[in-house]
Amino acid sequence: MTIQQFGISDFESIAAGAAILGGGGGGSYCDALSIIQQLAGRWNGTVTVQDYDGKSGCGVIAMMGSPDAATSLSLDDVSNTIANTLRTYGNSSQGKYPLSCFVPGETGPINSLVPLFAAALQGGGLWVVDGDGAGRAVPELPQTTFAGNKMLCATPALLANDVSVSAGIQSAVLSAPDSAALEKLAGGIVSAFGSFSGIMLWLSNAGNNFSLGGSYIPGTLSQAWQLGGFLRTASAPPATAVVARQIMAIAGRTAMPVVTNFYITGISQSTNSQSLDAGVIRLDNDVDPARSTETHYIYNLNENLIMYSSKSGIPDIVAPDAICYYSESTGRGFSNASNDLAVYFDTDSGKSTGKAVSVIKVAAAQQLYDTKGVIASFAGLLRSIGYAGVMPYPEI
Repeated sequence: MTIQQFGISDFESIAAGAAILGGGGGGSYCDALSIIQQLAGRWNGTVTVQDYDGKSGCGVIAMMGSPDAATSLSLDDVSNTIANTLRTYGNSSQGKYPLSCFVPGETGPINSLVPLFAAALQGGGLWVVDGDGAGRAVPELPQTTFAGNKMLCATPALLANDVSVSAGIQSAVLSAPDSAALEKLAGGIVSAFGSFSGIMLWLSNAGNNFSLGGSYIPGTLSQAWQLGGFLRTASAPPATAVVARQIMAIAGRTAMPVVTNFYITGISQSTNSQSLDAGVIRLDNDVDPARSTETHYIYNLNENLIMYSSKSGIPDIVAPDAICYYSESTGRGFSNASNDLAVYFDTDSGKSTGKAVSVIKVAAAQQLYDTKGVIASFAGLLRSIGYAGVMPYPEI
């Protein structure tokens, strides 16, 4: 079992790697960097990261909802949300099972880090599992490998808001027959809290024979860390093709550039009733769309789900394969959060900022393809945004 110790610099690398691998979701990269910088002012330790040991109380812990719910997330927002969620857990019947570790729900600039923040801020020897439930970011709970294990029940799920005064804490303990039903319940609660919330679920403990093992995709946290470290130590922004080769070498998944050095020339985004940011991103091969000879459109629900070319009736990329942003202008990836996109598109002028954007197709982890119900769940999301075509993967 590989055991690693991650500190502030490692958190920065994880955020940088996850900003690409998340496929447009999992939280704002700008927010992640800001929170890490704030954390550095009050904590200088390390967090142990390792495989699940099959004998420790564990829970998936994450931020749920819209990345654009606030102008920007602060460390206090995240730390209060974590503390309130854990307090809700302690006050619930599940609190009889002590927690020793946390596991990320997905790969993303914020949600890869939330378990690390929780361990760092709560102390007491808490550690983090090196893995998550998707190897990318996902719009909803059923699109994870966790959802495929009947022994690892999604509920009870604990949710809480981010207030700092105990009298103002809003929390919920939800029960539902499956993760799809839980998603609908939790979406309404998150919206009532103000469009984002802390959530802890898929608890692994003595009550279910510590059933997390085999239900997560191993190594995703260290993969984001390795990719981010490569980007952060590069003397100049690497070429898109080089980044794609690095992803293949690190994650063992096919990665290929689909568009290289295009420009974001249009954005349409709005937050729906389930606190998901739904939108369309337009990419052109010229900063001026009037001069463009090739256009692509990315449709997202927080995370990128499908990309079309103006030159083809067949989609460029369809989820669960990840539609990953990278910029040779900045040497970094980014998400669909407004403050991330602002680097590449000026909403006031309605024009590209002139910074180039590439898109890399990263194949989903085989475990995600193979989890029963995941492809069908992605297909449902795609139909909800207007795609009626055939899924390029078998529905298991």
